[in-house]
Amino acid sequence: MITFGFSLEYGGRDAFLDEIYIRASERGRGLGQSSLAFAEALCRTQGIRALHLEVERCNAHAQTVYRKAGFVDHDRYLLGDMPRTRRIPRRGCLHALATPAVPDYRPDQTPSA
Repeated sequence: MITFGFSLEYGGRDAFLDEIYIRASERGRGLGQSSLAFAEALCRTQGIRALHLEVERCNAHAQTVYRKAGFVDHDRYLLGDMPRTRRIPRRGCLHALATPAVPDYRPDQTPSA
């Protein structure tokens, strides 16, 4: 699922890629890379300036897949809260936020309409 927002930092629309999951029996066949490529292509058609995702810090394999696809770590924490009745245990892992490099983005550049 991809959700859309607006970022002052990235100078326009941004997106958050939520919940990519590949069954263990299907992993290693390039489905994760294909899914990321599809999401990035969709975002380009929508004028998205940055695509964000989160990955559990203890999921080294997923981090490798995301980095291979061009995503980079940010020295930030993604914080959030849900109503206590809907909170889902995260197996003791923390989350990290990653964003792919945006080749045409420069902080000093005025975004085009």
